[in-house]
Amino acid sequence: MNKSLKIVLLLFFLIQGGTLTAQKIGYIDSEYILNKHPDYKVIQDQLTQLGSDWKKEAQSLDQEIKELTTQLKAEEVLLTEEMYQQRLDEIKTKQKASQEFNSRIFGIDGMYYQKQAELLQPLQSKIYEAIERVSRRNNLGFLFDKAAGPSAIIYTDPRHDYSEFVLEELGIEDNN
Repeated sequence: MNKSLKIVLLLFFLIQGGTLTAQKIGYIDSEYILNKHPDYKVIQDQLTQLGSDWKKEAQSLDQEIKELTTQLKAEEVLLTEEMYQQRLDEIKTKQKASQEFNSRIFGIDGMYYQKQAELLQPLQSKIYEAIERVSRRNNLGFLFDKAAGPSAIIYTDPRHDYSEFVLEELGIEDNN
């Protein structure tokens, strides 16, 4: 081999050698951390109340439709075809309004989920910042979230769990 090729290969291995050092890894359980945070309980209570109020409103709309339908069936023989059709159209309009309400409130981009994101975002940011500080302080190359659903983490050694460090960073004491 010529001399310049040997030098290039030597430099390549030296450069790569720095990246081959072992990375320190750990994991957290974000669901556990969230459930331990007192603000999360307050947010959950707010969302439960809001959801309950909206469900009552949706049930009220559905009850009104049910009553109109029952009334229409009871009076069907007394109504002209035109009057029957008007009431039927009114029921269909209310059904459509009910469906739109449910979609607007509980749909994928509905108000409930927007409110949930609005309330949780500051808390999630706070937790993420604490996770980042713990990761830097402990020189972690990788930090996985055990609660992130089915992932490649098949086994976790509890000594690599940094959830308690994150809770400590947030100033939350474990009362278990």
